[in-house]
Amino acid sequence: MNPELEAKIKQALANPSNVGELPDADSVGTVGNSDCGEMLRMWIKYKEDQGKKVIDKATFQSFGCETAIAVASLATQLIQGKTPEEAMALKPEELSQDLGPLPPMKIHCAQLVEGALKSALTEPATDDSNKKSSPADSASSMADKNINPTLMDSLKSAEKPAGKIKFIQRNESH
Repeated sequence: MNPELEAKIKQALANPSNVGELPDADSVGTVGNSDCGEMLRMWIKYKEDQGKKVIDKATFQSFGCETAIAVASLATQLIQGKTPEEAMALKPEELSQDLGPLPPMKIHCAQLVEGALKSALTEPATDDSNKKSSPADSASSMADKNINPTLMDSLKSAEKPAGKIKFIQRNESH
């Protein structure tokens, strides 16, 4: 990866913006695959501005590489003040433009962020307490409290093979 891009990613990681749950979110979107280790969840809160519905705040949680975290941090800032339609129209390269062009092996990171954004823009936050779920589903206990499950809750509640889950930090040199 080029040194300038690496420096921008490290800068975004040193002080990431909008990390964490947004308890009063209007919508939540999650994309990724716990089997490959890359997942991203985005929360969006709207407000009315001059008669238009616009994004007031967006936050995220990510299990993934440093590039995905940097792009998500930048994207949550970029979409503030945009209408859902304007945000939906953003392409991965626009979401990551402050970092500069991503190498081909990192384009999927911006696509992951785009997927979470589009998922959040099309899926309202829901109270899952009326849905039937197994006692092992930790997300159901969160719904009973009107709290959206975290990304970690999603990982814990996903069907896993017997044994322990091991989280491995990936090195950006791949």
